[in-house]
Amino acid sequence: MLRTRNEQPSLWESILPEVCLRLPAELERVDAWLDDERFFAPFVPHFSTRTGRPSVPMETYLRLMFLKHRYGLGYESLCAEVSDSISWRRFCRLNIDDPLPHPTTLMKITTRCGETAVAALNEAVLAKATAAKLVKTGKVRADTTVVSANVNYPTDTGLLARAVSKISGLVRRIKTAGGAVRTPFRDRSRTAGRRVRTITSKLRLRGAQAREEAQATVRRITGELAGLAARATRDAAAMLRNARRALRTATGHARGRLRRAINELAATLERAGRIVAQTRLRLAGDTPDSATRLVSLHDPDARPIAKGRLGKPVEFGYKAQVVDNADGVVLDHTVEVGNPADAPQLVPAVQRVQRRTGNTPRAVTADRGYGEASVETQLNDLGVKTVAIPRKSKTGLARQHHERRPSFRKLVKWRTGYEGRISHLKHRYGWDRTGIDGIAGVRIWTGHGVLAHNLVKLTALAATARA
Repeated sequence: MLRTRNEQPSLWESILPEVCLRLPAELERVDAWLDDERFFAPFVPHFSTRTGRPSVPMETYLRLMFLKHRYGLGYESLCAEVSDSISWRRFCRLNIDDPLPHPTTLMKITTRCGETAVAALNEAVLAKATAAKLVKTGKVRADTTVVSANVNYPTDTGLLARAVSKISGLVRRIKTAGGAVRTPFRDRSRTAGRRVRTITSKLRLRGAQAREEAQATVRRITGELAGLAARATRDAAAMLRNARRALRTATGHARGRLRRAINELAATLERAGRIVAQTRLRLAGDTPDSATRLVSLHDPDARPIAKGRLGKPVEFGYKAQVVDNADGVVLDHTVEVGNPADAPQLVPAVQRVQRRTGNTPRAVTADRGYGEASVETQLNDLGVKTVAIPRKSKTGLARQHHERRPSFRKLVKWRTGYEGRISHLKHRYGWDRTGIDGIAGVRIWTGHGVLAHNLVKLTALAATARA
């Protein structure tokens, strides 16, 4: 059952000294901003308003998630910090003697409400800021970045060994839950581990001849690991069929455990088959398509993305686009699977900014990845007066003269400061690495980061305007 607000303060609040009742300036501004009924509307479709166990008050949940993404805390550390701080308890609308929500409860609410609730919250924040005339759209800038998935550097041998180990662990879970107890299955995880350790020892050899021998050994052992993974997948498929028969007669909690293990094993077998196929394709001399290449067993939507960075020529995760204004307020952000082209994403982003703010930006700037004539034409048709985007290809004299104009160069220089905005989002608001797997999870994660960032920016702007 949905609860939006907490109960009345307890009597303990009346005996606290004044210094304990005072919030830090930033939290006081954010607390006043979030004290609005419109921020509860995105949660209404996900809870019953009349039946069921009462939920965590949404005003408490919102403030907890702000603190989590503002200070880069985990769910467990967040609950511990709030429990030990009187000011953070008051900010989260929790009494001194109130128990804190369990970390798993916060996780379940976050994934249950999903990306639609986070997107609606960001829309509500921008709508309130627009009504207060705090959002400027004189000039906006756009850029893309990579939000790294929560995966280690993916190698064929590492993925194959993890697939074998995970399949064996899931089979043990199914047998423990009472499914397919008599079906034989050979655990090949130790054999796979020995193959990986052999590769590690060979790669330490020095010298040209030794490296050539090591490469040949790595290719041979990688083929053996692919065979091990294929046999483990084949044996586990028979186990899966028999376990599904046992699921028909299972009851109680054992049925739920067995069903979850069966579903996870089915997904793992499908992904393991893809990893074996792409490994054999690489051993045959071909390169797997990056748009469909699997780089993780637990995050199937992550993809390799080449952005041309010196330290990280290839990153593994998701491509995000961010649009902000001169005040640093993020007006639009999107996260996509793979590495889509930059240019087609700019015009829809400006259209969304128009819809949210009711105004058309006078100037739009972006880097050379957006530099296409069709993009500039579409932006001009929307009503954008100045478009400062360098072209990708070699340009004529007229275009070169246009790009050398002081106004054009001034906007392009302002756009280069966007690297600082992206770095700020990565280092302060969790955009460096997602904490939730899958494309829906990364959209939830980045949406909460943008929500915390915009709350800090907009409340500071509101305080300055009042002053």
